[in-house]
Amino acid sequence: MLSMTPKELKERTALRINPCKTCQPVGAIYCALGVHKCMPHSHGSQGCVSFHRMFLTRHFKDPAIASTSSFTEGASVFGGRTNIETAVKNVFDIYDPDIIAVHTTCLSETIGDDINSFIQDMTIPEGKLVVHTNTPSYVGSHINGFYNMMCGFIKYLSRKTGKSNGKIAIFPGFVNPGDMREMKRIASLLKAPFIMFPDTSGVMDAPMTGHYEMYPKGGTKIEEIAALGDCEKVIALGEITSEEPAALLEKQCKVPYELLPLPIGISATDEFVTALSKFSKCEVPYELEEERGQLIDIMLDAHQYYYKKSVAIYGDPDTVLGITSLVLEMGMIPKYVITGTPKEDFTRKAEELFARYSVEGCKAKASADLFELHQWIKNEKVDLLIGGTHGKTIARAEDIPLVRAGFPIIDRYVHSYMPIVGYKGAMRLVEMISNALMDRMDRDCADEDLEIVM
Repeated sequence: MLSMTPKELKERTALRINPCKTCQPVGAIYCALGVHKCMPHSHGSQGCVSFHRMFLTRHFKDPAIASTSSFTEGASVFGGRTNIETAVKNVFDIYDPDIIAVHTTCLSETIGDDINSFIQDMTIPEGKLVVHTNTPSYVGSHINGFYNMMCGFIKYLSRKTGKSNGKIAIFPGFVNPGDMREMKRIASLLKAPFIMFPDTSGVMDAPMTGHYEMYPKGGTKIEEIAALGDCEKVIALGEITSEEPAALLEKQCKVPYELLPLPIGISATDEFVTALSKFSKCEVPYELEEERGQLIDIMLDAHQYYYKKSVAIYGDPDTVLGITSLVLEMGMIPKYVITGTPKEDFTRKAEELFARYSVEGCKAKASADLFELHQWIKNEKVDLLIGGTHGKTIARAEDIPLVRAGFPIIDRYVHSYMPIVGYKGAMRLVEMISNALMDRMDRDCADEDLEIVM
């Protein structure tokens, strides 16, 4: 790959090379897996759902279940009504979920299947439910699919009875089960009664029990999704991922929401803790104060290894913004910050972070790809990469250390169990960043010693 000057780098509008995202149904399936006894259902061909399940399974190292309408040539021409009616009947008969969450694919969107009318005309077993959302793969990203599926559940299920349940709703954003567990731990420490939706903890990190359970114990229960309409407030974490479902719940059930950044790093976690403390009227416990102090101590102890080091960060928008905030708190320079999700709010929020910490010469871009990031790095190198697995080709080509964080990570294990949110999660990120830079320093020193010996 040749290095190119800024003048030679022309804007590509009709092509993405190594995109920093995947398609909407991946996010829709992940959201549906965060609902207890829910079967995600792909209204499209078998090949589509096979890819989506594979993508999630490789990241979480746990089977991601989903059924399909199994389109053939006939369904592609005449529509998929018969396919979905047969599929829903078979899924309830064979797999016995409490609810089926239908999402669309490129094919069913292109032919214009009206899923809502199909569902209304179906014979659904008593006590069972079917919901849906539209997730055309040729627009947006898995992040759009995730919050579209959240909106589908809220639209079908959430109702206001007029009697408050005294709870706060937490929308966690597109994060790992380990992150959701950490958010719930913080909420519990602050004595805030809550409903988390969706909640993949206990589902995509379920323990080995010796026998397979199609529906593990975790996930937000159907009655809890219905009760979202009676919550006193919503904390929507992830300003890009969680705003639309929070706004829909406010419009539908008059539940006010507070939009916060994903709690990665000190200041963002402080905002989350403060919001919960105000709601529960509970003082911040010493346990959280201690964790915060430990994080600051760790950052001070290791600052000489990462201070003023430049870093390129890529991945999902809210995760990237959270990590950008953390590295700025550490004194690093987020030289390049990109996401594949087409959301211009991302660029504005990243630039606001640059301005808040008075760093110059940094680039942020939404709807970007890893090929473009590689070109930027060719022109001006960075000291570190932070993001998912697919950036390792850049790391190898340019001999840059890579810290794996975010989604997808398909060539490492345990990551989905370990949080990067909260003070504990920030400690882990600081450890990984510091160790990656120190390993590189040790290697460079060893190479210099070898040259002297030779």
